[in-house]
Amino acid sequence: MPSRGPSEEPILPAVSFQTCPIRASLGVLGRKWTLLVLRDLSYFPGIPFSQILRNSPGLTPRVLSMRLRGLREEGFLERLVDPSNRRDVRYRLTPKGRDAMPILTALIQFGIRHYAGEVFADGRPRALQQVFPDRQERLLGRLADYAEAGSK
Repeated sequence: MPSRGPSEEPILPAVSFQTCPIRASLGVLGRKWTLLVLRDLSYFPGIPFSQILRNSPGLTPRVLSMRLRGLREEGFLERLVDPSNRRDVRYRLTPKGRDAMPILTALIQFGIRHYAGEVFADGRPRALQQVFPDRQERLLGRLADYAEAGSK
């Protein structure tokens, strides 16, 4: 068996696989359509229910209602009802919901690099900075502090 270089050493988990934080997070975030709903709420604040449906062909009103309810119950978003028009309902991310933005950002970064042919008309990969200039703080959230602390 070939020897591993220093950069190929395995990263040993600090927790058991049964209590893995990825597994726990996927309990909510891994449900079908959830990340796309969070995408819309993250990048289009105050987006109405009907627009979320239009942004995700194949998503049904029933499933969207279930995802929004689940995200509300898990503390990712809050439901806002216009007092003058009770039928006008919008959703807003909570601090916990905003903490999911770096996950979305990582998926964007992966997609614009490795699936540029599906994402861009010219098929050329892009860097995150090209797509979202001057938005690091919003896109990375508290991970920006972590990255900054690691570079000191």
